[in-house]
Amino acid sequence: MWTASVRTAALLLCVLCYLLAGAAVFDALESEAESGRRRLLAQKRGEFRRKYGFSAEDYRELERLARQAEPHRAGRQWRFAGSFYFAITVITTIGYGHAAPGTDSGKVFCMFYALLGIPLTLVTFQSLGERLNALVRCLLLGVKRSLGLRRPHVSTENMVVAGLLVCAATLALGAATFAHFEGWSFFHAYYYCFITLTTIGFGDFVALQSDEALQRKPPYVAFSFLYILLGLTVIGAFLNLVVLRFLAGSADAPQRAARRAGPLRRGAPESRDRTRPGQAAGPGGSTWLSRSIRQLERCARDNLGFSPPSSPVAVRSSRADRPRAQRKSI
Repeated sequence: MWTASVRTAALLLCVLCYLLAGAAVFDALESEAESGRRRLLAQKRGEFRRKYGFSAEDYRELERLARQAEPHRAGRQWRFAGSFYFAITVITTIGYGHAAPGTDSGKVFCMFYALLGIPLTLVTFQSLGERLNALVRCLLLGVKRSLGLRRPHVSTENMVVAGLLVCAATLALGAATFAHFEGWSFFHAYYYCFITLTTIGFGDFVALQSDEALQRKPPYVAFSFLYILLGLTVIGAFLNLVVLRFLAGSADAPQRAARRAGPLRRGAPESRDRTRPGQAAGPGGSTWLSRSIRQLERCARDNLGFSPPSSPVAVRSSRADRPRAQRKSI
């Protein structure tokens, strides 16, 4: 119990330190760039207002309309294709934020839909990830057998390395495809795939949001949906492997300690049985000590003036003095 509590406290401390380190790095990388963008935006806003004679209120209204119009550049968001896309982002907890229910009834249904859909999706991806890991294990075992290994064995480390390679290949495939169809750079497409498949879902890059792709490019839409679902399975299987490897390592620590102490416990009776006369015996006694006690009892019955020795060393001396003690009693 104490070990588990210490481990939990150490994990909490590690998470806190990780958050502090991440905050410091993001502050150093993004703060100055954000200030530059704010200054540039204020300059452009002033130029725009002077050029067209907008008041501050008119400009805020224009900004509000522009934000509302942004999602509609992809076409009709709430036709079946767009609704299916939104449902995927709900039950997988990606949550881009590119679309959201606008009616109260839609918001209520979204809450109940997510309440049932998220656990169902997690269980499904967990099962698919297990099947995928079993398939990878079989493939690795076949490869090792084909290499002529006598006793092929697939360790957890082998599975983690293979999972990492599969994840990298999955992200690279998606990045190449989205870079082609969306016009992004390969780096930005790779970033989009990573943010999507890890269910972070910032929403700064969202596929199918230009040129009414939801209605005009059915094959690309189908690929995007399948890629998200299959990619989540692959990434989920890899993360499960990493988590299970960490948990297994933590759980094996007490067992390894017990195995190290086990031979000592198992060897204790044997060492007591092999205790030489004159050496202290462990708790519970030994065969030699039992024989000594029985001999002392016989001595006491044969010689009424006999007093039992207080140590095993005295037993030997009592044996030597036994005839003299008997002669004295006679």
